[in-house]
Amino acid sequence: MKFTTADGSTVEVTRVGIRSDIHVRDAAGRTVATVTMNGHDTAGLLTNLRANT
Repeated sequence: MKFTTADGSTVEVTRVGIRSDIHVRDAAGRTVATVTMNGHDTAGLLTNLRANT
């Protein structure tokens, strides 16, 4: 699942078993952060992203 922010950055969420990898990239496509989250935290993040992007 991929979200684009107002400034052109992207947040990509990829499920890996019971966890998720979160990749944040700036508008130029450079990786800013890569994070692994548990399912509960990912659900909260996705709710927030859907409401605000």
